[in-house]
Amino acid sequence: MAVSRKVEREILRNDFLGKVIESFEQIGEDVLRVKSNEVAIPVVGCEGNEDWVVITVKVPTGANKGLEPYDGYEMAEEYEMKLKEKERKAKEKAIAKEKKIQRDREIREKKKSKEN
Repeated sequence: MAVSRKVEREILRNDFLGKVIESFEQIGEDVLRVKSNEVAIPVVGCEGNEDWVVITVKVPTGANKGLEPYDGYEMAEEYEMKLKEKERKAKEKAIAKEKKIQRDREIREKKKSKEN
């Protein structure tokens, strides 16, 4: 029996959400289903604070209302590139900050030597 793509995605989502729930329950976690595609797990942080971890399971249709299929490999590449770019910018900022600190130090030393 053939099913629509929407129903097929719903079946996949429910199957994987069930696996997520089962996996966490097996290790003793309290898993609460809060939406059709989302579960919440109560947790306690390292400082003893109570929080929640929310896990969402979705089967994306893709860009442009499904006309362009979702490509997880491409998304992973884009994310990796974004992280590398962020790291590069952080390094540049640290270098610029160090140069400014050095420049300010030199200016203070020059002022101090002129005063003496």
